[in-house]
Amino acid sequence: MVKVKILMVCLGNICRSPLAQGILESKVNPRKVFVDSAGTTAYHEGNAPDLRSINIAKKKRNNYSRSKSTTVY
Repeated sequence: MVKVKILMVCLGNICRSPLAQGILESKVNPRKVFVDSAGTTAYHEGNAPDLRSINIAKKKRNNYSRSKSTTVY
C-alpha cells in the first residue's frame, strides 16, 4: 500500500506549518498518511519551532518542540 504524503508549507517553518503538521498528524492514520512540514525560505533553517506555537500545540496535547525548521528547495 502506498502512503499518501502531505507537506504543510509556510514561510519559515517555525510557526504555522509545524503546528498544522501536528494537528493533521493527530487526525490521520500514520500507516496510511505521512505528514511533514517545510518553509519556503531558509531564514530559520535548523531552528526549533516558535515558543508560542509550541505552547498552543501543548494545549492540544501535541508536542513537536523537538522538530527543526527545514526548507523546500
